Amino acid sequence: MNRKERPKTDSASPRKVLLIRPRRIGDIVMTTPAVAALKRARPDTSLTYVVEESFRRLIEGNPDIDEVIPIPPHQSLISFARLIRRLRREKYDLAIDFHGGPRASRLAWLSGAKLKVGYELKHKEFCYDIRIPRSREGAPIHSVENHLNLIRAAGIDVQEPWPRLTLPPAEKEEGERIDRLWAEQKLDSSKVVVLHIGAGNEFRDWGRQNLVALAARLAGMPGIRVLLVGSRQDAPRAEEIRTESRESVLSLAGRLNLIELREVIERSALFIGPDSGPMHIAAATSTPIVALFGPNLSAYNSPWKAKATIIEKTLGCRPCKQRKCLTRDFRCLRSITVDEVLQACLPHLQA
Repeated sequence: MNRKERPKTDSASPRKVLLIRPRRIGDIVMTTPAVAALKRARPDTSLTYVVEESFRRLIEGNPDIDEVIPIPPHQSLISFARLIRRLRREKYDLAIDFHGGPRASRLAWLSGAKLKVGYELKHKEFCYDIRIPRSREGAPIHSVENHLNLIRAAGIDVQEPWPRLTLPPAEKEEGERIDRLWAEQKLDSSKVVVLHIGAGNEFRDWGRQNLVALAARLAGMPGIRVLLVGSRQDAPRAEEIRTESRESVLSLAGRLNLIELREVIERSALFIGPDSGPMHIAAATSTPIVALFGPNLSAYNSPWKAKATIIEKTLGCRPCKQRKCLTRDFRCLRSITVDEVLQACLPHLQA
């Protein structure tokens, strides 16, 4: 821990805490154990969470959060200034930056909080009163543990057992919509497998042909139904997979919000997907996971406290920053075979 100066408040008993993590799905979900641990240690503390509008549903309704401040993904200078004025009016005792990006670090720095805690990042030393490293040499730290360490660094006693990932409960309309889906598709009589076909970038894309082959083989098993999930941008690929697999495969790509996705996964027998936001949403359920890791190491981002089978390859180029593939074939992920994934799935489907 590196302190710039003596803390200006009794950080062990903060009355108002500002939490900052603007984006994205998996990164936001992985802050929830730290949020729960903070609330468990200091139940009378008021927690405010700053998050981008697109992801507010991951936080809004969380019983540990007292207020959510949604912000646009791209803010004008005027909008940013208004946000800073709003934060400073609240007179927070403590600000915790779970992100460390340019905007998040500026928000923490300018928030007016008496004590500001964040990660030890180059050129951002002035933003925080207390800074901690994100990693140890030769000993990876899981992202969830990093967030818990930020709470500890603020002087708050965080006790084991560490909380699980949590998401807000479904609203009535969300639950009813998934009830209708299950009834219309007669899914109660099947073992449902959720296959995430999105990637986010080409480094995490397992490949269309792999997805087609896996979907077909799974759907060809007695009593198995395959649901394809992803964003609106993934819908054309989902339709191709559904058509080419020549089996009973249903596409939900672009049709679910984040909480509805959690509801679908919770009712299913298995989730399969790459290291991604939906994988971490799956980890907030009791559903088993088969997770495919490519450029990232599972030691940093594995499904937290979930029943998960991790498939990854030991390669000298892993991990990478996902800017340029040295081998030009994305072999870290695409060398994982359909047979390997299917074998990892079978124990969950044959019981």
